[in-house]
Amino acid sequence: MSILQTATTSFKVELLQGVHNFGPTSPNTFKVALYTASANLGYDTTVYTATNEVVGAGYSAGGNTLTISISPTAANNNSGVPTAYISFANTSWAGASFTARAALIYNSTQGNKSVAVLDFGSDKTVANDTFQITFPTADANSAIVRIS
Repeated sequence: MSILQTATTSFKVELLQGVHNFGPTSPNTFKVALYTASANLGYDTTVYTATNEVVGAGYSAGGNTLTISISPTAANNNSGVPTAYISFANTSWAGASFTARAALIYNSTQGNKSVAVLDFGSDKTVANDTFQITFPTADANSAIVRIS
């Protein structure tokens, strides 16, 4: 299988269709699910799937609900290009025992439509400890969702 870190193609189209609401007024609910190295996640991922999702102590199918840490905003990036962006607060699973290779951010309010695939670069194993996803700095250069 293959894992490719990307904003999914369907997400880009759905942004133009007004499907996803990251705003402060009635925002959608976004979640993050964890996957094994056997998962097939990339540009063509359109919705959350339980296929090759992590199974283990401290993890429940469907993953965690994400908290939007910064509502849609804009600023110039380091190259001076105006960039709109949003980000999420870090999320974690306590008492975890599993191995994860990737994650899928998806919109559970809108039929579990995909947003982005995160590739951890290698298997990450935790044994009766806390597994945490640390999102990058919420700014025009690093935020997890950016449009330049």
